[in-house]
Parts: sequence; structure tokens; C-alpha cells
Amino acid sequence: MEVGWPAWGAAFVGALALSGLLTPLMLRVALRRRLLDEPGGHKSHASPVPYLGGVAIALGFAAAVAVVALLDPPGSGLADLWLLLGAAVGLALVGLVDDLRGLGVTVRLLAQAGAGVAAWAAASGVGIFAAEPLNLALTVLWVVGVTNALNLLDNMDGLSAGVASVSAATLFALAALNGQFLVAGLAAAVAGTALGFLRHNFHPARIYMGDAGSLFLGFLLAVLAARLRLTEMPQATAVFVPVLALGVPIFDTTLVVINRLRHGISPFTGGKDHTSHRLTAVGIPVPVAVLLIYLAAVGLGWLAVLLARLDLVSGLMLVAFVLAGGALVLWLLSLVPVYASSRQPQRMMRLVDNGDATAGTNGHAPSDEDAERAADDDADARDPSTTRDG
Repeated sequence: MEVGWPAWGAAFVGALALSGLLTPLMLRVALRRRLLDEPGGHKSHASPVPYLGGVAIALGFAAAVAVVALLDPPGSGLADLWLLLGAAVGLALVGLVDDLRGLGVTVRLLAQAGAGVAAWAAASGVGIFAAEPLNLALTVLWVVGVTNALNLLDNMDGLSAGVASVSAATLFALAALNGQFLVAGLAAAVAGTALGFLRHNFHPARIYMGDAGSLFLGFLLAVLAARLRLTEMPQATAVFVPVLALGVPIFDTTLVVINRLRHGISPFTGGKDHTSHRLTAVGIPVPVAVLLIYLAAVGLGWLAVLLARLDLVSGLMLVAFVLAGGALVLWLLSLVPVYASSRQPQRMMRLVDNGDATAGTNGHAPSDEDAERAADDDADARDPSTTRDG
């Protein structure tokens, strides 16, 4: 029979409960075995934080989906479901090994590409071309890109889990409204899993999901977005619906890659130059910065649902508006000085700060020499080699 609201609710509640219960258990295991993310190097936290949150996420999701699928099996696609679940768990294991022992970039990318091939084989890939080799190539590119985008977004307490839950809720709404019962059920389970973990991960985080969790969630979101079949709307705008649903991680990765290349920094290095870091750099507290990004994810999700209901002309106008707004926000965030080479913006900010500070004392502004020395000190403090991505 077709999966409907009872199964969707069971998947959400089951994943929420299992993830919420397994996370404290994994926290105790990590503390007992000293499986900790130690501070130092390019990492931003000041004290050790346990890993293994990703294990709770993967186990909670897999168990909830397996039980629901066995008790209320979908009318079709059960074999594809097991294939996707196996690929997701495989990526979680790769991420766990990377968390505990470290893996090279090549190994990680190959694993993600293999998961993309599995998604295509499970009829969960991109289907916009008549030639299947092109669909396969685009599916692999989409899976690798979105999986890494969510992994890079895991750079501040509660950020990746919260955005994943919002994006999953958006995909659930889109799938449910279009009669894609299996996609809606999986999206409900992803949202529940992320929310169950978020309780223990919001600032100040008691546990990290690590690469095991971010790769797992990123892969599932990429697959669910690619599996959406919006046949009743124009194809020219349909391709933008999943991009809006996953707009926050895609925007953040675009911001980081563009600016690192501009400043001669490898996109594969760690650094405190993400959207969240730039917001806190201008004085916004960590919880507020995370909540602002949540709101951005909610807004983009609402626009994705709206776009799926618009005609071609209205849809193209909405897409143009979002792209223009995104470009403006990207430019504004790029002005925040977070690199050692951002000397002129840092000098300007230091001049303003020092001018305000001296206004209450002797009323004299700092000299150019003092401003340049302060800017150099500030640049050294913001060297991305001393920060981390997650």
C-alpha cells in the first residue's frame, strides 16, 4: 500500500526518539574511550568535544526507516530504498574513519562519487537529460557537491543539524504536495533524526556529529532533492526548486570557494571564513548567528515551495530575484575581513574602532602608523591556518 501520513509520522517520531536517545549513549561511549575532537591547529573550540554524534544520527535514521519499511512497506521501490540506505551508512562509516584516523581528500571524494553512482542506480538521480550517461554524471556531481556543502557547513554549534532539519522539512512538503510518498517519508525521517541530535548539539555543543553525521545527512538530502519529480511545473524553473531547498549550504560553499580562490587559499583547507564566522566577526553572538541562518533556510524553503506552484514567467522572476539577492548578500559578506590579505578592510575597521575608543578620552584619532600596526596584528590573529571548518 502507499505510504501516507501514519507512516510519515511514525518515521519522523521514530527517528526523532532514536536519535535523541542514542546521542547521549554515544556521548558516554566517546568520553569513556577518549574519542574526542581535540582543540589546536586550525580548530576553533577551546576544549575537547566528543565525536560519535554521527553514529547516533546514522543508527537512528536507519533503524526508524527499516522498521517503518518492514511494517508498512511501500508499494514499490523497496529494493532502491535498501540500496540508498546502504550507500548512506557506507558514507557514514567513511566519515567516522576520517573523524578518528583521518583520510585523504581523494578517498573521501571517491567514496562520495560511489554513493552518487548508487543513487543513480536506485533511480534517485537527476533525470533532466534524455541521455542516461549525462544524468549519471550530473547525479554524481550533485551528490558530491551537496554532501561536501553540508560537511563544510558543520562549522558552528547546531548549525549543520538545524539547517539539515529545515531542508528536510522543505523536501517533505514538496514531496507530499506532489504525491511522492517514499521521498516524503524519508525526508520526515531525516528531519526527525537531525532534530533529535540538535538538542545535544546546539550552543554550547556537548557532542559533534563529525564527518560521519554530516556526510550521512548531506548524501540523504542530495538524493531526496534529486529524486523530486515536479512534472506539473515548467522544467526551466523546476531545476531551481532543489537548489532553493538546499540554498544555505550551497550559498555557504559558494561564498567560501570564491573568496578562498580570490585570496590564493586552497578551497580544501580549514578556515573561519564561512557565513557563520563572518556574522560573528561583526559582533553577532554565536546563537544569534546560527538562528539567523536558520531563518534564511526557512525563507529559502518557503520560496522553493512557492516556486513549485508558479507559472513559467512568475517562476523566472522569482528565480532572478533570489539570485540577485544572493549575489548581494555574498558581496556584503565578502567584505568582512577574515583573511590575512584583507588588510585594507581591517585598517578601516580598526580606524573606526580606535576613533570611537579615543573619543571618550583625549579626542585624538590614531595615527596611520598605529592603524597599520593594529591591522597587521588583527590580520595575524585571523590567519586561516589557525582555524577549522567544523
